[in-house]
Amino acid sequence: MNVEHAPTAVTESRERRSYTRLHGRWLVLARGVWLALVILTLAIFFASLPVYVAQLQTPCAPTACQYQQLTHSQAETLKGIGLSLGDYAAFTVGLLLVTIVVCLVVSTLIIWRRPDDRMAVLVALLLVTFGPTGVTATAPAASPWLLPDECVTFLTTAFFVLVFILFPSGRFVPHWMRWTLVVFLAVQVPFTFFPNAPFMLNTSFFQLGWLVFLGELATGAFVQLYRYRRVSSPLERQQTKWVVFGLAVPTAVNVLVDVLALLFPEAVEHNTLALLAYNEVGFLLLLIPLSFGFAMLRYRLWDIDVLINRTLVYGTLTILLTGVYVGLIIGLQALLRGIINQGSGVAIVLSMLAAFFLFQPLRGRIQRSIDRRFYRRKYDAAKVVAAFSTTLRNEVDLDQLREHLIAVVQETMQPAHVSLWLRPPEHDRTQRAPWRATPPASSREDEEGKGLLAHPQFQS
Repeated sequence: MNVEHAPTAVTESRERRSYTRLHGRWLVLARGVWLALVILTLAIFFASLPVYVAQLQTPCAPTACQYQQLTHSQAETLKGIGLSLGDYAAFTVGLLLVTIVVCLVVSTLIIWRRPDDRMAVLVALLLVTFGPTGVTATAPAASPWLLPDECVTFLTTAFFVLVFILFPSGRFVPHWMRWTLVVFLAVQVPFTFFPNAPFMLNTSFFQLGWLVFLGELATGAFVQLYRYRRVSSPLERQQTKWVVFGLAVPTAVNVLVDVLALLFPEAVEHNTLALLAYNEVGFLLLLIPLSFGFAMLRYRLWDIDVLINRTLVYGTLTILLTGVYVGLIIGLQALLRGIINQGSGVAIVLSMLAAFFLFQPLRGRIQRSIDRRFYRRKYDAAKVVAAFSTTLRNEVDLDQLREHLIAVVQETMQPAHVSLWLRPPEHDRTQRAPWRATPPASSREDEEGKGLLAHPQFQS
């Protein structure tokens, strides 16, 4: 059986024309700005690196620690397994260098493959400054490179907000979003360059800055949702899914780790694995440049819907099984403490067995729930095709099989017209009239209004 689909009305080449292109001087200027920013950012990073390494090797008071800096008790925890502060600093800087290399490689590929796309150029500029943020954003006040570090941090913030507002088409949607960007950057200037100024100590100004920051995030999220639902083409929606996935996963993991650190502060202070996981979870930010790279270059290579589906399923499953495991350990320890002396070991074994036996049933239930909630159309289509496969094995009447086949095609693909031709056997050259089915006019008009018409032809 051969299936032929009519060409879609919107092609990739037509969608790409919607992007704002750079030509002539602007193209040369964009490449020059990108190259200058790469050189400047790397120079500032390597000049600030010794100060950053010295900061990682210096224990701090719990209330005065910079990002990834250890307290005295955490440093002692590392020494308990033979790791010094120098080893910790080398490990942290190594992960940071990996992030910077990936950001630069992806940025270079984008500039090389899409040099005339304004949106792609903005993403490439963002990735150049994004990698060294771990160093530039945590520069101490006594650093001689404080001002250059603050400039890189400000550029990273500006590029990130600009990309978030413009992505994926490179245009402000709606047009008034450009003014929210101006307000946000105006408020961000004193927070970046004058954090210790007298007016920054004013509680009202500090609260106003945070309100502007949160308002910009909320507005950007709302605009992205509006753009995705009402403005974006199918190609742009696929790109948006990649970027949202790259931002959502590290954000969710960071929030989860922070919540666990608040619930179990002793683990972060005295457990080596928990300490390293808490301080190095920022390595997941590596997903951001990778997701931008896939979105701008290879968004059709992998099905992001499958990746999102699996992330939702196994992320939810991990959270539930962790909750069951911890809850059973606490409950069984309290229950067995007065019965046997080895209550703790027994509770751990029983909890692991319970989590093992719950894995498959929970995974199936979560998978079905997520499919029904977020992938309803595909879920219904899969059920219809599975039912038809069962019917196909048992059906011997050709007329009944034909009706079942047409019904399945209409329900899953919802075409405007379906035709089925039966090829006569070699010894019988009698021409048979094709069997045709056309959905009701109201359904057809609805599909035409949505631009979802398909015209499959079946020949067997």
